[in-house]
Amino acid sequence: MDLLLEATRRAEAEHFWFKGFRAFVAPLVARAAAAHPPRRLLDCGCGTGVNLPMLAQYGTAYGFDLTWTGLKFAKDHGTRRLAQASVVQVPFRSEAFDLVTCFDVLQCLVPETGRQVLTEFHRILAPGGHLVMNVAALELLRGDHAVLAEEAHRYERGELHAMVEAAGFHVERLTFTNASLFPVMFGSRWWQRRRGLKPAAEAHGEISIPSAPVNQVLAGVLRCEASLVRRIDMPIGSSLLLLAQKR
Repeated sequence: MDLLLEATRRAEAEHFWFKGFRAFVAPLVARAAAAHPPRRLLDCGCGTGVNLPMLAQYGTAYGFDLTWTGLKFAKDHGTRRLAQASVVQVPFRSEAFDLVTCFDVLQCLVPETGRQVLTEFHRILAPGGHLVMNVAALELLRGDHAVLAEEAHRYERGELHAMVEAAGFHVERLTFTNASLFPVMFGSRWWQRRRGLKPAAEAHGEISIPSAPVNQVLAGVLRCEASLVRRIDMPIGSSLLLLAQKR
């Protein structure tokens, strides 16, 4: 996981995927904040902490991560409300937060553990609070990146919907994202599986920034898709983006 965090830290400011991710996520966070104005927000598995300033626009933002490497990077963003902990046992009291986020963490756990994590998120949310979550989608997109990210399971849409509802949430929005890049990703990851997946130490190129013209074009494509996702759900993609409210 440290290899992933180090590669992410180098790329997250400029890489087209991270720019697209923020374009997809920010409107859902804003929607949740408008519906139930938060005072305390928590990013679970905050990684390098790059998303905490976005959350801090709406209230007091906290974060925790399992890795010390992630927390060291998070401090570089000026964030001090940090803890080292696991999403399986969140070290905060019940109903402590109004908005909880969790980005690209659940796929690193087997589904049974994922159910426990969703129960923890439900516990720490105040009544009416919201969960915004992003997870890797579709096992047919498993490739070298899955090794680097230590993915245990990529989710189907219906599967994730059922898990979140069973944990005591009402799903308000659930859509695929990165649909515009799906054909390219499907082809490249099919080839990676066919020739054999690289070990994590050799897969860091999955998060390297492409040439400037290519990076700009792909970032623009994802921004356009993000504008569309504000109005309609995508039928397929490499990620699932969810907004749910605690019942």
